[in-house]
Amino acid sequence: MEKIIVYVIPVFFVLIGMELAYGYFSRKNTYRLNDAISSLNQGLISQLVTLVTQFFQIGLYALVYRFVSIFPHATFWGTTAGWILAVLLFDFCDYWLHRMGHVNALMWAAHAVHHQSQDFNFSTALRQESTVVFIGWIFYLPMALLGVPPEQFAIAGLIVLVYQFWIHTEHVGKLGWFDKVFSSPSNHRVHHAVNDHYLDKNYGGMLIIWDRMFGTFMEEKEPCVYGTRTPLQSWDPVWAVVSGYWQLAQSASRLPRWQDKLLIWFKAPGWSPASLPYEGSTFDLDAARRQFDSDLSRSAIALTVLQFSFLLTATAALLWVADDLPYLHLLTTCAALLAGFWALGAFMQGRLSVSVVFAIDLVAGVVAAYTLR
Repeated sequence: MEKIIVYVIPVFFVLIGMELAYGYFSRKNTYRLNDAISSLNQGLISQLVTLVTQFFQIGLYALVYRFVSIFPHATFWGTTAGWILAVLLFDFCDYWLHRMGHVNALMWAAHAVHHQSQDFNFSTALRQESTVVFIGWIFYLPMALLGVPPEQFAIAGLIVLVYQFWIHTEHVGKLGWFDKVFSSPSNHRVHHAVNDHYLDKNYGGMLIIWDRMFGTFMEEKEPCVYGTRTPLQSWDPVWAVVSGYWQLAQSASRLPRWQDKLLIWFKAPGWSPASLPYEGSTFDLDAARRQFDSDLSRSAIALTVLQFSFLLTATAALLWVADDLPYLHLLTTCAALLAGFWALGAFMQGRLSVSVVFAIDLVAGVVAAYTLR
């Protein structure tokens, strides 16, 4: 499966280049280098996390399929109809996982990574969360119970995930009947928006009919403002992943009752006990339009692109040989590359010098070369 990702990566970058070129020549550019690199960093980091969390990615599913499945050897799943149903089932389960990721504080802390970009383009599609997997596997167990083989489950998931790439764009308008059945750019722009009327709408990955069935659909009407209501304001990829959990822990520490300290993790994002006064601030849509940014010199831009290219190449190489590596080597290489991604984000934010970045890259390169030899 990892080798399939390696084959798909160049396709993603060609499409990103095409969208970037179209935006430039049409004077409707939706890209900023630092934001796009930050999103792409998260996508590559999510692949590293996938390599070392296979027990949650597919292992638990395979165990349920093997020991609890109702129809473990049904030939139906190998038919064309079986494949179509497997994809539909995955999309249905994914709808509920996605919905829970917005209404449960703990799961929002994991999913928020995908929403942190204040731009909306193909690079945003690759800004994948890394920690949802530790809880998300539960939502797909109905497929295991029905006897969908693990390999088919994984491919169905890849199909649904790859489909969602193209719907992250501002350059495709409304598509008539298509918008009524499928997740589309118009529908998904609503999902990523922080406008009051758009919050927690349009969860569908491939089909929007789930939202229409369960009351979470909203049509795109007013211009969308993207990001999260508590903006990240950082290019640090590690902070992007852990910030939601840190904010929850900080909020829990201020609550007087132990019951509330526990409940806050499982209530809706922003929840507080009724007995306490509301401490949040009123959301300002105009303020949300102001994008976090940092100026990079031409030399800094060149170094940023160079370092990202190095990390991309190293990650692709690791994905290619991952199946043949001992777990400890895999874990060590992933940690080394994660340090490189952190250094890149810190450099874009002006927190690390060029020499420190090169030193971290050198160590990461030596570790990767040693484990991949």
